[in-house]
Amino acid sequence: MEKDKQITDNSRTYIFDKPQNVKIVLTFFFSLLVILFVADFFIHKHGHFPWEDWHSFYAVFGFVACVMVIFIAKLLRLFTKRDERYYD
Repeated sequence: MEKDKQITDNSRTYIFDKPQNVKIVLTFFFSLLVILFVADFFIHKHGHFPWEDWHSFYAVFGFVACVMVIFIAKLLRLFTKRDERYYD
């Protein structure tokens, strides 16, 4: 009985329940992104291939790879999907 009370008790607060904590985490995150973006201009990368030395190559490569995974998954869905009533 007491276990059921603990499950439905919503009086406990968590760290991200307060908007100020969310704002602090997001400010830190975006500040870190800006610092890394600026640092990318000053850090020399030692690539194995000439195109790896292009500015923002890894960001573009990661984006294109993610988009390709999505399109390949949509293509595979044509072969693996089941009828809506398959498990009935």
